[in-house]
Amino acid sequence: MLYSFRRCPYAMRARMALAAAGIPVRLREVLLKGKPPALFEASAKATVPVLVLGDGTVLEESLEIMEWALEQNDPLHWAVNPIASSDWIASCDGEFKYWLDRYKYADRYPEHTAEQYRDSAESFIQRLESTLTTFAWVAGSQPTIADIALFPFVRQFAAVDAAWWQATSYAKTRRWLDHWVDSDLFTVVMQKYPRWHANMPEAIFPPPSTEES
Repeated sequence: MLYSFRRCPYAMRARMALAAAGIPVRLREVLLKGKPPALFEASAKATVPVLVLGDGTVLEESLEIMEWALEQNDPLHWAVNPIASSDWIASCDGEFKYWLDRYKYADRYPEHTAEQYRDSAESFIQRLESTLTTFAWVAGSQPTIADIALFPFVRQFAAVDAAWWQATSYAKTRRWLDHWVDSDLFTVVMQKYPRWHANMPEAIFPPPSTEES
């Protein structure tokens, strides 16, 4: 049973791993402003994603869900190079996410301008651009869990000021981001589902035919 919210980047990357692994789950789409009691019963912190396994085990972090899914089935070999992937994910979820939130919601953090917050977040993007100039993917010569974990957050960064993003020199990062956003897998992951409520049947995610070349 997966509790998810379509636009949450943490939920996106969890759904990407589940879809890539071809693991069907019952999906409960929730609204963050109106979380159902069942979510609080499953997880006291009640943040998405939350995956409840058949034996009652609860996975409350997106990376836990991704790693669990790829342990069950990893047809795309995303679980390679775990050390490099871990370093990238830690940087993304730490400093980059900190500055990204302030860039997106600069009106909530009036201590600095949006441009100043963007400048701080850019150090991560510059590092990513440098890496993608040398390698095709974040952690080397093939896509890994790091690419999947990072791209929903880079997508948010790019969307804050799309015109500025398109005018930057980050061509390799734009191409890398476009690959994931335009992928069939992401299209499946971003399908819309009605908000779940008690006594409502869950959707099955992902469709059995989900594949990614």
